[in-house]
Amino acid sequence: MIENLAVVGKPLPRVDGIIKANGDAKFTVDIDLPGTLTGMILRSPHPHAKILNIDTSRAKRLPGVKAVITGHDLGDVKISFVDTPRYPADEPPLKTDKVRYIGDEVAAVAAIDEDTALEALELIDVEYEVLPGVFDPEEAMKEGAPIIHPAQYASTSAWEEWGAKKTRSSTATYDHVNLSGQSDMEWGDIERGWGECAYIFEGRYETPAVAHCAMEPHAAIAHYDATGKLNMWLANMGIFYKRYILARCLGIDQSRLRIQKSYVGGAFGGKMDVFPYEFCAAELSRRTHKPVRFECTREEVFTTTRQRHPTISYLKMGFTKDYKLHCLDTKFIVDNGAYRGTGAIVIFLGHAYNIPCYRIEHYRYKGYSVYTNHPIRGAQRGHGAPQIRYAMDSLFDEAAVAMGIDTADLMRLNAHQTGDVLWNGDPLNSCGLTDAINRATTRADWWAQRQASRGARLAPAASTAVTKRGIGLSVCSMFSGAPYYPFASAAIIKMHDDGKATLITGVTEMGQGAETTLAQVAAEELGVSLDDIHVHANDTETTTIDMGSFLSGGAFVTGNAVRAAAAEVKRQLFEAAAAMLEAHVDDLVARGGKIFIKGSENHGIAIAKVVEHITHETLGDPVIGKGFYKAVPGVNRYPSLAKGKGRWTDAYGFAAQISEVEVNTVTGAVKLLRVTTAHDCGYPLNSNIVEGQIDGNVHMGLGQALHENIELHDGQLFNPSFLSYAFPTISDTPEVVNELIHTYDPKGPFGAKEVGEGVVAGMLASIANAVADALGVRIRELPITPEKVLKALEQKRRDERSGKNGGNGKH
Repeated sequence: MIENLAVVGKPLPRVDGIIKANGDAKFTVDIDLPGTLTGMILRSPHPHAKILNIDTSRAKRLPGVKAVITGHDLGDVKISFVDTPRYPADEPPLKTDKVRYIGDEVAAVAAIDEDTALEALELIDVEYEVLPGVFDPEEAMKEGAPIIHPAQYASTSAWEEWGAKKTRSSTATYDHVNLSGQSDMEWGDIERGWGECAYIFEGRYETPAVAHCAMEPHAAIAHYDATGKLNMWLANMGIFYKRYILARCLGIDQSRLRIQKSYVGGAFGGKMDVFPYEFCAAELSRRTHKPVRFECTREEVFTTTRQRHPTISYLKMGFTKDYKLHCLDTKFIVDNGAYRGTGAIVIFLGHAYNIPCYRIEHYRYKGYSVYTNHPIRGAQRGHGAPQIRYAMDSLFDEAAVAMGIDTADLMRLNAHQTGDVLWNGDPLNSCGLTDAINRATTRADWWAQRQASRGARLAPAASTAVTKRGIGLSVCSMFSGAPYYPFASAAIIKMHDDGKATLITGVTEMGQGAETTLAQVAAEELGVSLDDIHVHANDTETTTIDMGSFLSGGAFVTGNAVRAAAAEVKRQLFEAAAAMLEAHVDDLVARGGKIFIKGSENHGIAIAKVVEHITHETLGDPVIGKGFYKAVPGVNRYPSLAKGKGRWTDAYGFAAQISEVEVNTVTGAVKLLRVTTAHDCGYPLNSNIVEGQIDGNVHMGLGQALHENIELHDGQLFNPSFLSYAFPTISDTPEVVNELIHTYDPKGPFGAKEVGEGVVAGMLASIANAVADALGVRIRELPITPEKVLKALEQKRRDERSGKNGGNGKH
């Protein structure tokens, strides 16, 4: 239990709130260095073509142009978020042989201003030979499909024949062509298990590509200073990962690359990768000896800086006669786009984010990430969890209805519990999933509303009712950090003579409140107020290594590092204070900027006096503490993306989400009325920030369930702006009700674990299940647009006239 905390758990204001409100916070686009050149990239107009020739001579002669580069100037450089022997990097920053999507990078220029750079791009002549494209992942996997990456396959005949049943990369064997990754996981005996099932259900579900829609566009500034050190400012999610990849690709030592702090105006996964424009900024600065700025247009952001992976999920699940989930067979197909990006990761996560929710006796999973001639896909909030959980809990809801058991009861019956150990060895040291289901269903009056919506469907006037209401439930889980470079986070706390402290951390603040919550952890451990902590963050030269603000490890991993650093400082303070107070260290308490003997708050001494005493007694030895923490202590390698083996995380967050909708059967419009989220985040370090993160997930999930869709036709993007892309507005905002489940994870800082990413995953299925509850018909392809609703209702009427029940189960 957490008791008597003074700072942690309190809804305190953000430490960066004032400077963001008054405009003092500097984002990447605000960095203004003297003599900065404008960088721009020439992009492919074709989805798939050979490059026969690139002529930059006219562009180089244009007055004001300081440098023009192509892939031929760079050597054999490739970038990718995944770069392993099995999955080597496959994206050259500038292409020399082929372009693989509309927007692919061909050449880059640096000029004195934007107009000159644009004119230079127009003067670059590129000769192409257009090749056949493939835009459907299931078509791309078939024999005879155009091969997008011929070098991926060792068999020459596969390229010559434009396809093969079985192809091989240098280190991996794949089931199909055009695969950028494949994952195969299995336990139990699923073929035997099917014979033990009383109920079997199958379904196919699709999710589209969607955009991140961060307010701040992607940008980079690079500057080689007089010492030869490369300084960069980037829209990022993790400076040490960016430094690691960029230094390697540029062929320089990591210590010669400094990434300096700039605030990030939203990311949602979309600023995690290393991008070609970042590499080009550095390379052009190296060649011109001038600062170079790249700022992506909104169309470039939509097209070239990653989108959420569109997916096709085939699920088959079987239940015993007592409704236990006995078998689950999954095929998860991901449209990866033109380059690997995070494709090999997302198909692993389609497994890893699904299995923590329910106990399963027999299991088989196949994940395929597929090259197509679409833009590159990458991480977005939840990274695979929304897609697979949409499919899983949609079929779960269908199964419950068909078996005559309430969906909440079925989920509760099969939910994992504290003490369970997952297939890969991850222990569930805390698991509030059952509690979350109970709290959400009670708060939303689940059973009464479920009965009311079904009663309305069966009422005599149901066929003429214009509006119908429904309620749906889904559950989800999320890591609290995972083994990925640099595998750990560290922190330093330095005390000042006035009793205040500076927290030094490499964390990236991108709107999620990381600096605030980490400062609260430090303040609580030290016994000072939040105002007594100054945060110095996000600079590879002057801060400690950090895992980055992805994989939801900020509170858990970096929070533990900060608490360890504060504990080391407190040890030094207590040892000195014990001598000053003539007391034993174990009898001391720090609170309100003072150290005193337990039970005797009047018998104490100010922390500032203790710091002064230590400094004087030790001839100036500063009071400094360092702390560090690994995502999974003792694990020094990545988990197997292909087989799912190895530890993934030390703690899981869980949530249950209930959506209530109203559907207009004349127009097909769906209105989300209310969302209830019960979230097990261990213990909230700052309840305001936690609820803000939940609210953000609710709105993102609303958009992806009902509105959002990247519209691509033969590789061409048709809605690359905030005007044409349909994301939610204020008029779509539902009532949001949040319940925070306090499970107190024993390994988390003050019991905290993941928050801010996982709960988007429950939104898609809860909304889809609510629509199905309202209409009595299932829509298995997102987003659930008015056109799809009307089409489904018409199909339902035809089925009723013909005597079909439209069911999906086999009994």
